[in-house]
Amino acid sequence: MATNNGTSNINPDITDVDFLVVGLGPAGGSLGCFLAQNGLKGLMITNRPSHADTPRAHITNMAALDCLRDIGLDKDCYEVGTTGELMAHTTWSSSLAGEEYARIYSWGNSPSRKGDYELASPSVPIDLPQSQMEPILTRYATHNGFRCRFDTEHVSFEQLGNDEGVVSTLRDVITGHTYRVKSRYLFGADGGRSRIAKALELPFTEKPGGGNAVNVLAEVDLAHLMKNRIGNLHWVLQPDRETPDWAFLGCVRMVKPWHEWVFGFAPRPWVGREARSHEEYVDRIRELIGDNSADVKIKNVSTWVINETYADLYSKGNVFCLGDAVHRHPPNHGLGSNTCIQDAHNLAWKVAYVQRGWAGKELLSSYNDERQPVGQDVVTQANKSSRNHMKIWQVLGCFEPDSKAGKAALSILKEDSTLGQQRRNELQDAIRLINREEHGLGIEMNQRYRSTAIYLEDEKDGPPPFDKDPLEYYQPTTYPGSRLPHAWLSEAIPSKPISTIDLAGKTSFTLITGIGGDGWRHAAETATKTLGGVPLTVYQIGFRQQYEDRYSDWAHQRGVTESGCVLVRPDYFVAWRCTAWEDGNAEKLVHVLRTILSR
Repeated sequence: MATNNGTSNINPDITDVDFLVVGLGPAGGSLGCFLAQNGLKGLMITNRPSHADTPRAHITNMAALDCLRDIGLDKDCYEVGTTGELMAHTTWSSSLAGEEYARIYSWGNSPSRKGDYELASPSVPIDLPQSQMEPILTRYATHNGFRCRFDTEHVSFEQLGNDEGVVSTLRDVITGHTYRVKSRYLFGADGGRSRIAKALELPFTEKPGGGNAVNVLAEVDLAHLMKNRIGNLHWVLQPDRETPDWAFLGCVRMVKPWHEWVFGFAPRPWVGREARSHEEYVDRIRELIGDNSADVKIKNVSTWVINETYADLYSKGNVFCLGDAVHRHPPNHGLGSNTCIQDAHNLAWKVAYVQRGWAGKELLSSYNDERQPVGQDVVTQANKSSRNHMKIWQVLGCFEPDSKAGKAALSILKEDSTLGQQRRNELQDAIRLINREEHGLGIEMNQRYRSTAIYLEDEKDGPPPFDKDPLEYYQPTTYPGSRLPHAWLSEAIPSKPISTIDLAGKTSFTLITGIGGDGWRHAAETATKTLGGVPLTVYQIGFRQQYEDRYSDWAHQRGVTESGCVLVRPDYFVAWRCTAWEDGNAEKLVHVLRTILSR
């Protein structure tokens, strides 16, 4: 019998835990949260002594924030993170105090794109360092059913026969004591060097890496330089100067405005990963700033490798991997932690429904079918974007053999000549590619799942084609397998607006209908009873219905008639839709849910 904390020790040699999550990063931490939201209990462990001590991932997009909104943690994130105008630009310059080569609006701040972002989600993008996100996630999980252990290493695991679960060997890093725990499922969220993915022998597609990089976390007050350069990402390129091979160009990333920063250094290809002295780092940071007297306090130095790697399979048996354990890529597009959180949101409700007997275990196979293509796409696009940055460096002369040649290449940009015009056009073309990255709303929101957990038999045509660049522009649709479109709703006497997103989630299926769709309420009650309690909430949107369509956006997005319905899964994705209410739909709803849940 499990205790209230999700553990027991009837067998003195093995401690039972319901669910074991290895890793406390965005993937493991959010999985603990979403499992706890579903009323499940277990144990989260990490071999680290604390949460992340460096910022690591920082851009948190609307798709991920919508997931956290499901458990109310978006508010905590907004309190800690940086939003809006302080994220307004990405710049390229000779130094933070020097001449600027170019700038773009970023993260939804472009006047031409703000409306797209506001229409896509009730959330807004924020800059939230991973070091500040992790405690938010852990606090929620531990307050709602999960125990947490730092300094605890996952050594090995064994999957038991007859679907009896997994036995893991853990080691206390401080004492060296080893012990075993048995869990129904083991979740490997143990990062880019995942031992669990390796031991599980997951197949990976791995392409040649993009080299090494160094991040230096430092405190230095740059408020006086940000007045006319407000933004959270600044590339510093100095082709006309002698720069060290281990840091020939730099990227300055805001952690907290405007006193804490990450200075990222890109080495030349032939440079290894040898560490430099703090004095060398400080000198180089001052060169990037453009102030030899700047008061720089180094807090941390970390090295990392630019990867282009993704798993072709995310799980085997009762062991599931997620996050960086199965998709590893550079930070371009800001998709890393966001994809991790969405992996967890997809997986948690499925595990919970199987655990409660509401779904057959075959439902869990849809996790791989839905999330693996997303991870593969993210890895591919992030690396493409990384290579796009190199086009800017090349045009500005960063790859010239010496500073004299670099200065000459740079000076061509100001020439009144055919070559000068060509170079300026090349720079503008390269900058436009990065603008596409930093307003890549499409890759953040356009996922379209295909799996047994999506019911497509009633769709006569395929998914609607994208009428704009699917990487840059989000195209809302209720076609099954797509994210539920956001639309603002309110009551007839105007109340505080509520999003269609807020109607969904909360561990329940949601059925949205309108005028003439009263029959769906009875159908939902019948389905819940027939299927042993599967939660299904019904909402009606329309003139003098439960919710008013505040700006008539839902009427244009719903894709069905007023009496039809859109069935939404607990993770906000449309599972099925029906054009109109008609006799026999109650039985059809039961059939659809049985199919989706592998019953």
